[in-house]
Amino acid sequence: MKQLGTNSSESSKPTNNSEAPVIDLDSSDDENMKKGGDDVVLPGGFLDPLPPKYAAQKCKNFWKAGDFEQGYDGNWDTLSGGMDHVRVHPRFLHSNATSHKWVLGAFAELLDNSLDEVCNGATYVNIDMLRNKKDGNKMLLIEDNGGGMDPDKMRQCMSLGYSLKSKVADTIGQYGNGFKTSTMRLGADVIVFSRCSAKDGKSSTQSIGLLSYTFLRSTGKEDIIVPMLDYQKDGREWKKIIRSSPADWNTNADAVFQWSPFSSEASLLKQFDHIKDQGTRIIIYNLWDDDQGQLELDFEADEEDIQIRGVNRDEKNIRMANIYPNCKHYLTYKHSLRSYASILYLRIPPGFRMILRGKDIQHHNIVNDMMIVNEITYRPQPGADKVSQDSNIVAVVTMGFVKDARAHIDVQGYNVYHKNRLIKPFWRLWNVAGSSGRGVIGVLEANFVEPAHDKQGFERTIVLSRLEARLIQMQKNYWRAHCHKIGYSGYPQPVNKKLKSTPLTENVADDDLQTTPNLRHTNGSYHIEKSAKECTPKDTSRSAHAANAEAVHDYSPNGKTAQIVIGTQSRFPVVGENESTPINSGTPDLHQLMEENRKLKEMLEKNDEDVVGDLLHNLQRQRNQRVNLEAQVEEVKENFENLYKVQLSMIDEFAEERERREVEQASLTNKLKDETAKKQDLVKRVKQLELEKMKSNEWSAIS
Repeated sequence: MKQLGTNSSESSKPTNNSEAPVIDLDSSDDENMKKGGDDVVLPGGFLDPLPPKYAAQKCKNFWKAGDFEQGYDGNWDTLSGGMDHVRVHPRFLHSNATSHKWVLGAFAELLDNSLDEVCNGATYVNIDMLRNKKDGNKMLLIEDNGGGMDPDKMRQCMSLGYSLKSKVADTIGQYGNGFKTSTMRLGADVIVFSRCSAKDGKSSTQSIGLLSYTFLRSTGKEDIIVPMLDYQKDGREWKKIIRSSPADWNTNADAVFQWSPFSSEASLLKQFDHIKDQGTRIIIYNLWDDDQGQLELDFEADEEDIQIRGVNRDEKNIRMANIYPNCKHYLTYKHSLRSYASILYLRIPPGFRMILRGKDIQHHNIVNDMMIVNEITYRPQPGADKVSQDSNIVAVVTMGFVKDARAHIDVQGYNVYHKNRLIKPFWRLWNVAGSSGRGVIGVLEANFVEPAHDKQGFERTIVLSRLEARLIQMQKNYWRAHCHKIGYSGYPQPVNKKLKSTPLTENVADDDLQTTPNLRHTNGSYHIEKSAKECTPKDTSRSAHAANAEAVHDYSPNGKTAQIVIGTQSRFPVVGENESTPINSGTPDLHQLMEENRKLKEMLEKNDEDVVGDLLHNLQRQRNQRVNLEAQVEEVKENFENLYKVQLSMIDEFAEERERREVEQASLTNKLKDETAKKQDLVKRVKQLELEKMKSNEWSAIS
């Protein structure tokens, strides 16, 4: 990548940013007017050359942004140090960004960069939405308070393949490509503000870099040109760093004013007010649209989230997530940045915050969504496909049923992390018709396999294939052992006491992938034997020799059986198949017996250390489980007490209600009696009046 205004390969295109001038609305009218030859006042840029005819039309859809006609000047004469060189066309920015098929994967790259800055003092990363004051469109903000970048590091950040993180321990970035691919996947243009505090005798610096696909296409550039502005602190003032000439600095500044959301140097420098002492502020604008002409990123669905539209968003899953909270991350991580970022890292450094649109992202470990939890330690085969011989390279696989599994939701898969970063979310390996495997989820950190460049998958290697096979077998075994507990039909299997391990932990290795009729458990791995039925006649004769050539020692500390097989020389002659010729007639002397005894003791001591280590690990795990169970018991007690209080309150309310109703019923009964008595009195009076009326009529008739 080249800085605008420098001599290096800038002659590849005679056009520059002055070919498409704009009038600065913030400047005075005198600055925007020019005088013609006849003292006629003309608008600024009126007499400038027209833009090149091949200037690309602005395309707002990411997957179509690389389809445009582009002219080529064919200028390959510019040399670098007397040697030929290749050029990087601006279209490469787009094709390079297509590695991110999933737009949330681009966010993850930028979050990785901020998390890597923890070693430089970063305490937060903030993601938010801004408005472009020039056109009113939405922009994306990602900022942190890490160490920032000096002018040289800023240029490395904007270039391809520069990365010093691969040499720094506990950092995620390693390829020097994530910033370019992620920003260009989210929007057509990005402007970066970075401030680096004074250190190593150097003054504080602040830099501005513009990586604009729109600028490169619209001006017909055939190399990736990146306008940059640098400042250095002198006392209390920030002074310009002139790397070549003042004219070049002004050329870079004019390009930034024209093609960025900021139209003046004052508005640019005001962005550093948000950074304070150190940090980086990234603003991505001209965000991409989807096929429907809407922004690919949805800022309206949830004011505290950034979501994506399209096939990754399933309304049915959103409704189910509200009903089954323990499945929420599985159902929403594909379209919700808040959901995805909460499980993006296995561990978050103490004190580090991820803020999305003003609200902290709560870190979540899906182990908390599991029940009937089981832990299995997987050891890759040393030396296979460049796997280290270090015996400490292991992956602890934690698996269990999701707590909502009894609802028979189709949720399953492994969250596979690499160096603390989620690479494969809910990786579904066991694909089988029916309900087998449903509800089983797992978590592991596999640092012995290498992630792909987009960090959304792993490189296809032998080690990965073995890991896949082992994870599938683990899920099958777990499913068959526990599926009946959540309402699925069980798989009855014979129990082999020798293969029985502790209920919550197991140790497996790559060698276990080879299955044979007879296995014996040896210090956490399996030793292969042939059964008598499979032995040939020659094998039968050899087995007698093998019986003398191996001494098997069993011991059982704390109930765990371990067998050590030591090869020894036969002490008695063994006859061959014809029962005449001795195969081995040698007799061991005292020195040989002492040497064998010493080796045996060493093997026993070594095995004792391994077993003790396993027992201590199990003991610590049991202690942790006890603490968790105690906490759960206390929580259950508290819930029971609360429920008991609620029950007493409800009983009191029911008693009061019953008493009130009884009083009301008694009152109504009395009223009914009174009204009945009144009615009877009225009936009597009516009858009496009728009788009196009849008598009166009779008297009147007589008279």
